[in-house]
Amino acid sequence: MTEATQNRPADTAGPGAAAAHGAPYDGRSDGGTALRTHGLPGWLDPVVEAARTVRPQQLSRFLPPEDGGGRQSAVLILFGEGLRGPELLLMERAGTLRSHPGQPSFPGGALDPEDGDPHTTGPLRAALREAEEETGLDPAGVQLFGVLPRLYIPVSGFVVTPVLGWWRDPSPVGAVDPAETARVFTVPVADLTDPAHRVTAVHPRGYHGPAFTVESALVWGFTAGVIDRILHFAGWELPWDRSREVPLDWHA
Repeated sequence: MTEATQNRPADTAGPGAAAAHGAPYDGRSDGGTALRTHGLPGWLDPVVEAARTVRPQQLSRFLPPEDGGGRQSAVLILFGEGLRGPELLLMERAGTLRSHPGQPSFPGGALDPEDGDPHTTGPLRAALREAEEETGLDPAGVQLFGVLPRLYIPVSGFVVTPVLGWWRDPSPVGAVDPAETARVFTVPVADLTDPAHRVTAVHPRGYHGPAFTVESALVWGFTAGVIDRILHFAGWELPWDRSREVPLDWHA
């Protein structure tokens, strides 16, 4: 154990564990961006532990190219607490977008140069910045507490860092730019774990993957895959009928 590790504050993780499984550095930055687990509600403890221990291969078979290719990006997986308990913030992408049009997704997007180093705190800043631009949320009310290993979306070439946040002080949200965002909504975790809302999405090209029928939306693809793995490794998953299939449109 190094001296830096010994002197690290208990609620702020250092770079060692994160770098070991492909996640960005998760300590403090000179700009004030930080990951802190102190003060989180107890029900998030399993998610904190999952972020600390999960390996990239346990989340997806699509991992970043070994040659370092791909466009660096980040998404914000924001947990809040609503009238029905724990919930997640999602948005529906505008149908006119070139990349993943009309799909429900986490707020997020590509890193900008001003976000900083993509291997340290750049993804943290990008996740908050993109969430503010797309949903209007106030980043000051968000406590970032973890990151998941970087994943890859082959169809768009994005290398994605999932950034975990707790919506400590909720703020009004909505579609800021209709050209980018069709709507913004929250989904109770209870609905995501309910077997009645779980299906397998089937794409004409042969893709089969977990999906959720919630809030008048079909959540599938990358977003559904990450939610599925979070539910699994947090111990929240309930048995569901994987033979229930929903076909996707050819252009989805």
